Amino acid sequence: MQIAPPDFDRVFAAFADHTRRDIVRRAISAEEGVLELASHYPMSFAAVQKHVAVLERAGLITKQRIGRRRVVRTNLEALLVARRLLDQYEELWRARIDRMDELIAETAGAIDTVETKAKKR
Repeated sequence: MQIAPPDFDRVFAAFADHTRRDIVRRAISAEEGVLELASHYPMSFAAVQKHVAVLERAGLITKQRIGRRRVVRTNLEALLVARRLLDQYEELWRARIDRMDELIAETAGAIDTVETKAKKR
């Protein structure tokens, strides 16, 4: 099954930053507002808001107004789609590595055969 959403570049660009990965992690296990999230990082509230905006544009989190708070939640479906893509890449590379192992074994077998023939002479 091929997965080809249009925003994979945004998703993985968002994951490229440690703070954003941590925000996604925190938003899975708890429902904190942006203000509470900001208290975990040695940066300004505005900087955390920018990180949240990047994650939101990538579809990795959502913000929901609950009273006066803007609660941040991880979009688990987006994480699953990203994981499925990574699984596809892993499968592709494992198949390539298996094929390389086969080629190395074939080459080693051919070398052994040539060496054995040379010794018999």
